[in-house]
Amino acid sequence: MLFQARKKQTVILSEARNLLFQPGPKSICLSAPLALRFSPVMSNPILLPCDGCGQLADSAHISRRLERLAWSTRFRPLHIKSLLLAGITPKLDSDFLYSPNETFHGEAATILKAVQLSTEGKSPETVLAEFQKLGLMLTHVLECPLDGTVSESQAHALLENQRPFAIARIRRSLNPKRLLLISSALQGHAAKIHHANLGCPVFPNPPGVLLPSPDPTESDFASFRSALLISKAHAL
Repeated sequence: MLFQARKKQTVILSEARNLLFQPGPKSICLSAPLALRFSPVMSNPILLPCDGCGQLADSAHISRRLERLAWSTRFRPLHIKSLLLAGITPKLDSDFLYSPNETFHGEAATILKAVQLSTEGKSPETVLAEFQKLGLMLTHVLECPLDGTVSESQAHALLENQRPFAIARIRRSLNPKRLLLISSALQGHAAKIHHANLGCPVFPNPPGVLLPSPDPTESDFASFRSALLISKAHAL
């Protein structure tokens, strides 16, 4: 079998040589098909760290991030009075405040309840437009949801690594009048954010977080509303 395979390969190469060196128009068709080998490694997608979260990302990950940015940019106030900074973007679109879903759940519903903005009988566009008119905006340190394999310690490391980029984004681009830290994910980062010279007051003070659980109590909502009122008075 090996001898026959080599003999067939010799015939093919000989035909190719004759075609190349004979005068006149040349045809590159051979009498037998020549198998081409490709390494399967070349077909694997190249993963690079995402600018928005630091996780290794493929094209689908980047596309989803850009989609979320487009959604949130649409309802960004011209002048941000109160910027709500959370830790990690939720996985479900229905939990993401700026998603064009018909209903608000999870984090989105919590924030709307905290600012006492009713959604009953309103389209998502109307609700978000009212949120925008209040001068409010929500953003996250990690602009993408966590991959399913990310551990709690890895999530903390991602937040630690992305925090300087979030601070730069707040300082150079968003320029809010005041910053309110929300979600338990930022509990271990609050003090560093307070001392980051953002050019605006940071609440709560002393350093901590507001709305510290996925299912806040009425006391948690009251603390958030109190901090929001105090922050508004502080900015006047």
